[in-house]
Amino acid sequence: MDSWRWWLDRGTPEPNESALAWTTANTVALELPTMRLRDCSTRQVGTPVLVCAPYALHRALIADFAPGHSVVQSLQRGGVDRIYLTDWRSASSDMRYLSIDSYLGDLNVAIDEIGAPVDLVGLCQGGWLSLLYAARFPAKVRRLVLVGAPVDLSIESSLSQLARNAPGVVYDQLVARGGGNVSGEEMLRFWSRKLTPHDIAVALQRSLSDAGGPELLERFERWNAETLNLPGTYYLQIVNWIFRENRIVAGGFTALGRKVDLRDVKAPLFLLAGLDDEVVPAVQALATAHLVGTPPALIAAASEPSDHLGLFMGARTHAHAWPRIAEWLRAELPGVLARRA
Repeated sequence: MDSWRWWLDRGTPEPNESALAWTTANTVALELPTMRLRDCSTRQVGTPVLVCAPYALHRALIADFAPGHSVVQSLQRGGVDRIYLTDWRSASSDMRYLSIDSYLGDLNVAIDEIGAPVDLVGLCQGGWLSLLYAARFPAKVRRLVLVGAPVDLSIESSLSQLARNAPGVVYDQLVARGGGNVSGEEMLRFWSRKLTPHDIAVALQRSLSDAGGPELLERFERWNAETLNLPGTYYLQIVNWIFRENRIVAGGFTALGRKVDLRDVKAPLFLLAGLDDEVVPAVQALATAHLVGTPPALIAAASEPSDHLGLFMGARTHAHAWPRIAEWLRAELPGVLARRA
């Protein structure tokens, strides 16, 4: 087998698991109804970091795609030893009634298993889930990183426009056709345009014509085609409560029995935005700084010349932004010692 194929093809997968191998060695720390909690730690030292992958369309390999294109790998290289990852399950028929509360509840179980407080790193829609969690359980989150995360949907984006402009019956029909779930394949056709090799090169921020490029292109195309099914209840709550009604910001979101107030989030916050991100524009990704209760001195922000996927998978982003995030997670921040006293 060629040397690069160890991460391209892993053979026959377990049920509900990808056929593509992980870039970083890991073990399954916990099996939950909504996820496999993956332990990517090199040592059991330091504050644990939990990377909350988006549960929207693609598998969690978005956070560990390939060497030089991996959030997990970049954090490890930045000196973060304890790293965990939410590997969300594709919805089966018996998961069709799972709600956002179901995912928050399992995230809470995972964090209790790891040992709170944790540093939460939320990617895209894993970002709003992480923010909701930090507002619901503020004592369990030491620091919070949100990367390309849609929160205030009153700020225009292609994603928010699509969610608002399509008639509600469209989403109901998606769920009905999936027997109570939403088909990932159908959602990919509905939400996304077909990506060309040029689009993929832009996302990965590298040429695909040099050594290793064709294999990386093949891996991306397989990852992009390997979609997740979503529970219908969860999906409709996201569309209606978050994208159409903007409840997280408007103050009308109830999480696990308690109304969420983003001002309860006082943990140090790092925001990363893409200057060329059409899905979550930089102005939207960075606006979260004004919604939380974190003191301004404890908020860091960065923007990269990147599209949406490039924030998680781009070579330049991993060379520049992610080392800074790792350093920020490990650093002693101004005012933190005083707040602990």
